[in-house]
Amino acid sequence: MNHSTDIHRLGEVSQAQELTLRLPYRPPYDWQAMLGFLARRAIPGLERIDATGYHRLFREGEAVGCVSVDQAAEEAALHATIRLPEHVDPSSVVARLQRLFDLQADPEAIRQGLGRDPTLAPLVERRPGLRVPGGWDPFEIAVRAILGQQVSVDAATRLAGRLIERLGERLDEPVKPGLDRLFPVPERFNYEEIKALGMPGARAAALAGLASAYREQPQLFERQSDLDETVARLCALPGIGAWTAHYIAMRGLREPDAFLPSDVAVQRALAEQGRRPTPRELLARAEAWRPWRAYAVMHLWHADAATTQAYPRE
Repeated sequence: MNHSTDIHRLGEVSQAQELTLRLPYRPPYDWQAMLGFLARRAIPGLERIDATGYHRLFREGEAVGCVSVDQAAEEAALHATIRLPEHVDPSSVVARLQRLFDLQADPEAIRQGLGRDPTLAPLVERRPGLRVPGGWDPFEIAVRAILGQQVSVDAATRLAGRLIERLGERLDEPVKPGLDRLFPVPERFNYEEIKALGMPGARAAALAGLASAYREQPQLFERQSDLDETVARLCALPGIGAWTAHYIAMRGLREPDAFLPSDVAVQRALAEQGRRPTPRELLARAEAWRPWRAYAVMHLWHADAATTQAYPRE
């Protein structure tokens, strides 16, 4: 059954309470880099990035809300305007925003940790406020990561848009211009529906399997005692390898030491005399970057994009 015509009747969204909250961070904060990263991956109908900031719809329990976020640089904070039904506690939404925008990061500790590497030091000095963009929830990030396997960011975003159009619930009218879709819940992930989007069968099976595992194990995306254990748990799922598991850990689980040694953009940014380091060589070199390897990945992605006008895959 095609779910693209489903209507989610939620009149209480327009009648919801509206709260504007100040979300502080340790400066500096590279807001434009954060918005640029999210804009490349913005799914039409679900989220939008414009001159005023970041906007998205979300589901919180059985309720639906929307949020807009912009920067108040003079206050060293982000301002979030949240619309939710009055009976819903906004504290969990605030926690999601703190993870999404990496508001707990300590730029000085990261600078000291990465600044000893001769290649990373000038990158960190150039972008001292660079953060690791998170996600609204780990399941959504995991779906995006699988969609992006072996394809470009743009292709992955188009696939995600088609997935939401087919499986996501649609509001009867936009809450804000262009915002009328919700990310599909795991129960809506059906192999045949996903396969019909035109992706390989193995990838459709991986998405359906991920959703099934999450339904059966609600604690699937909880951080384990250490990063290796978290990655091993994710790699036990069909269709998820080390790159995808570390990407989920980096963005979905806020693991600051997640690392992608097989990532082409990371290897390209560290190439010397035309030779790219191997994953094994990268792992050895990155030992000195612990526990901030995920931030090293972000700096290397930006450095690679600046020289190739390319972007890392999803």
